[in-house]
Amino acid sequence: MLWSEKRVVVTGGAGFLGSVVVEKLRERGCTELIVPRSKEFDLRNRDAIIRLYEKARPDVVFHLAAVVGGIGANRANPGKFFYDNAIMGIQLIEYARLFQVEKFVAVGTVCAYPKFTQIPFKEEDLWNGYPEETNAPYGLAKKMMLTQAQAYRAQYGFNAICLVPVNLYGPGDNFDLESSHVIPALIRKCMEAKASGFREIVLWGDGSPTREFLYVKDAAEGIVLATERYDGDLPVNLGTGHEITICDLAQMIAAQVGFTGRIVWDETKPNGQSRRCLDVTRAKNLFGFEAAHGLEEGIRRTVAWFETSRHRPAGL
Repeated sequence: MLWSEKRVVVTGGAGFLGSVVVEKLRERGCTELIVPRSKEFDLRNRDAIIRLYEKARPDVVFHLAAVVGGIGANRANPGKFFYDNAIMGIQLIEYARLFQVEKFVAVGTVCAYPKFTQIPFKEEDLWNGYPEETNAPYGLAKKMMLTQAQAYRAQYGFNAICLVPVNLYGPGDNFDLESSHVIPALIRKCMEAKASGFREIVLWGDGSPTREFLYVKDAAEGIVLATERYDGDLPVNLGTGHEITICDLAQMIAAQVGFTGRIVWDETKPNGQSRRCLDVTRAKNLFGFEAAHGLEEGIRRTVAWFETSRHRPAGL
């Protein structure tokens, strides 16, 4: 794909993952990049999507925008998370077809996998059960893009691919404790406890669940590689293939931050899915993707970024 000749829309392009995808595209020579902002284009609204496509006339669309959060945010907003994510995906794909977009890249979520899935998660297991209840509405809304993409490819010859990234983290992540995912939440809690002289932090669950984490720059590289090299109807996992318990993760982050206090587990709070780890063979075989950053290195970079951003003067 010759990016210098393509007009590209990146929904969510100002966000955590999207901004890194935009950076990767620019490095590859893409100059016609359109990043719709929610104030001008509410992607839940059909007329806004039509207006976006009329204005941008894109050759390629990356759909990265999502209404998303951690376990607490998912439990508080199941209806909103389902509707907002479902309606965005459905209408963006439909009007991409009508506007004859050359390629649509749908980025889903590991939350789409069934609650009880054999480790490692293989793409063919996506339909073998219901997702973990705390994030099922979000996961199912995102998974509908796979059904739509496959149906549109079969009926209309529409070129849409679906990628399933595991939990992401890295510089620029959301560190709001009300809506953040586990790594930024742990970094912030440990850093604030250390700064305040607290001797303990309290975390949800019992620490036994496992998770797999993908550094945001690796995720962006995988998404762009898939766009350049893959044109098929099969969903493709993006991850590292390595899992870690939340307990071990908390200890790793505490060590990186320099928090030496006690970690207390509140077992009245939910654990979420018991294990998550992806089979990443398909991504390697189909478009040569392998993660370049190990978890410890990625966390070190994320901690350093957050520490710097906390002390940066407002407006910079």
